[in-house]
Amino acid sequence: MNFSCPACHQRLTHNETGFNCPNCERHFAHIASCPDCHQPLQVLKACGAVDYFCQHGDGLISKIRVEFIPDLTSQ
Repeated sequence: MNFSCPACHQRLTHNETGFNCPNCERHFAHIASCPDCHQPLQVLKACGAVDYFCQHGDGLISKIRVEFIPDLTSQ
């Protein structure tokens, strides 16, 4: 998926900490969402492992399947 910066409308790039706008240098956190129901996932962290859980009936979601979307409210 391609996401655009709400300020300058340029394409955002994604890395492990979130989304960045290379044009206006803003950073946006990312939200893990379920690939099936597209609802936010609960992030479970224990013993160095990170797991994702869908509270809307889809259960545990593999890290490979998680969709990350920008949190455009964080800047």
